[in-house]
Amino acid sequence: MTERLTIPEEHVDRRTKGVWWPDGSVTLDEFAQQAGNLFTGPFTWPLMVLREPELTRNIGALSAFTEQHGLAFAPHGKTSMAPALIQRQLDAGAWGVTAATANQVLAYRSFGVRRIVLANELLETRALAWIAAELNRDPGFEFLFYADSAEGVAAAASVADPDGRPLRVLVERGVPGGRTGCRDRAGVLAVADAVAAAPGLELAGVAGYEGPVTGGADAVRAFLRDLRTDAAEIARAHGLERPVLSVGGSAWFDLVAEEFGGARDVWPLLRSGAYVAHDDGLYRRTTPYRRLDEGPGALAGALELWAQITSTPEDGSAIAGLGRREANYDAGFPVPRTVRRPDGSRHPAEGLEIEALNDHHAYLRVPPGLELHPGDLVSFGISHPCTAFDRWSVIPVVDAEDTVVEAVATYF
Repeated sequence: MTERLTIPEEHVDRRTKGVWWPDGSVTLDEFAQQAGNLFTGPFTWPLMVLREPELTRNIGALSAFTEQHGLAFAPHGKTSMAPALIQRQLDAGAWGVTAATANQVLAYRSFGVRRIVLANELLETRALAWIAAELNRDPGFEFLFYADSAEGVAAAASVADPDGRPLRVLVERGVPGGRTGCRDRAGVLAVADAVAAAPGLELAGVAGYEGPVTGGADAVRAFLRDLRTDAAEIARAHGLERPVLSVGGSAWFDLVAEEFGGARDVWPLLRSGAYVAHDDGLYRRTTPYRRLDEGPGALAGALELWAQITSTPEDGSAIAGLGRREANYDAGFPVPRTVRRPDGSRHPAEGLEIEALNDHHAYLRVPPGLELHPGDLVSFGISHPCTAFDRWSVIPVVDAEDTVVEAVATYF
């Protein structure tokens, strides 16, 4: 049975960005029941929303993909940090959830997540000691984390309970010039030996992240095969029957499936996370579905920013009330989708482009033939969902008719 998370009771009030609620407060459920339509409800611009049909499609697509290819799945929860969305991912068959930081682990445990992969090194002994105690307190709690150094192993061993449930460690392999992870097999085997010799620790397998690999598909395949050989070496040296092999960003999970899908010598665990909302920029360009039979339409941008045109001071330019405080821009500016007039009519935003962002203003280049007027609304897709969710503490979810059906809280 899928675990049921404890979703904190949050409220909408005058502090909620994008919502016009000047008096009192209501719970998220009450707000969803009362809000009505996106364009006639209690909203002010700019506003980020999640589109229900696209959200459901994305979660279903990766669930089907991992099941079809024999991969365990622990989607990266850092993308949304939204327990309501994590619940959907677990309901769709995810084995567990991936975290990036100790504080995210703490948040997941407060929600009741029972299986967590910390896809990072953890040397904070305060957090490690808490996790060790949590493992002994809750026999249903499963936890994996990374080490790539003798120091990391020593930090974990210093607080592990030799008489309790062990802290389970994945030795991380990285790439030259990349971020964390041992740079070669000798380093992987040395860290594995240290883990195996440390009281209170358990060597669980290996992990890596193929995102920083340069050189295209062939180079990614070579990295994945190195990981598999690492796993085989430590299994042989330390008597592991089926070591964990954890990989996965959102650009190469098709190759992960080709290399590890249904494997019996390793337990393949995929960690992709951005798929939950996908986007209209970075991942639209790099999604593996460009190479898969399902086609790029298998995933769709579920996050949408609405902003109002506040000024049209010069020919060919317009200013929208949308800035860095509301929109992420690390992987490209928001992508205009649609113009909505005050009368409700909609027009394609083809050729419209954001040229610059201030804190609360977007500078738009308006192509010939497209008229924009103060009061018009523009919908924007985003690029890179992992840096979009954290700008909004409450995000309304709307259906295909723009009716609010849910409100999702994030916990960054």
